[in-house]
Amino acid sequence: VQLQASGGGLVQAGGSLRLSCAASGGTLSSYRMGWFRQAPGKEREFVAAISWNGGYTYYADSVKGRFTISRDNSKNTVYLQMNSLNPEDTALYYCAASTIATMSPGAYRYWGQGTLVTVSS
Repeated sequence: VQLQASGGGLVQAGGSLRLSCAASGGTLSSYRMGWFRQAPGKEREFVAAISWNGGYTYYADSVKGRFTISRDNSKNTVYLQMNSLNPEDTALYYCAASTIATMSPGAYRYWGQGTLVTVSS
């Protein structure tokens, strides 16, 4: 499975962005999907995850209430809607696919290339 993340960019604090993660070479509905991010000089951290059918979602405390993960299996795509962005959200955002429900990056088998989100103050 190849994952292609897109939708990053430069936004002012308080603004919104929607990231997309499109899959090819496989069926996305077979996987739990997650979003992770990595800021400069920091470790990669969990942001959000969604079950294979979208019935369950999980969020890091830092984004709960501001970010929403969703998926459209008919389009083989997962989304991350990000609202009320602040400079601490600046990072390279990655989508990833896992066969198990987990927040651990090591358990995700497939990764996209990352899309950069920059939030200015």
